[in-house]
Amino acid sequence: MAQQTQQSLDRIDALLDEVSTSKSRILQAMIWLEDMADFDEMNAVWDAWLPTVSSPARACGESKLAGNGYTVEIVVIAAA
Repeated sequence: MAQQTQQSLDRIDALLDEVSTSKSRILQAMIWLEDMADFDEMNAVWDAWLPTVSSPARACGESKLAGNGYTVEIVVIAAA
């Protein structure tokens, strides 16, 4: 869980950089977990990644994910 969460956040950083914005400008995040029992592990990585001055609206739920082996999917909306 921690590794996949970090990989997802690294990809989000790269995508935000491509459009000249940053994680401090995230307005909303939706996080889907394969198993809510993994919430604390995912949340520790999320909290370490997110600036403390910025706390976007966030929803987290359990869902069957897109492919085998995925444990987390993260969608963000950010201001330019």
